[in-house]
Amino acid sequence: MPHVNIKHFPASLDDERTSELVSAITEAVTRAFGCAGGVVSIALEPVEQQAWQDQVYEPEIVERNHLLRKTPSY
Repeated sequence: MPHVNIKHFPASLDDERTSELVSAITEAVTRAFGCAGGVVSIALEPVEQQAWQDQVYEPEIVERNHLLRKTPSY
């Protein structure tokens, strides 16, 4: 607890950029929830652009919009 899953279009993130991203997210989550960094898990899940609508947008954004705290602005 807590777990963060970031779905994104495939991107070339080198080890340094990945580490910076994970550190920043971990810091924000531990600060918000008052928990230790060791209990935070983070997944980076690439999703092909052509699959985004079916695999992410509809099930995660449209159907679960009551859980969103930030909505996309296209």
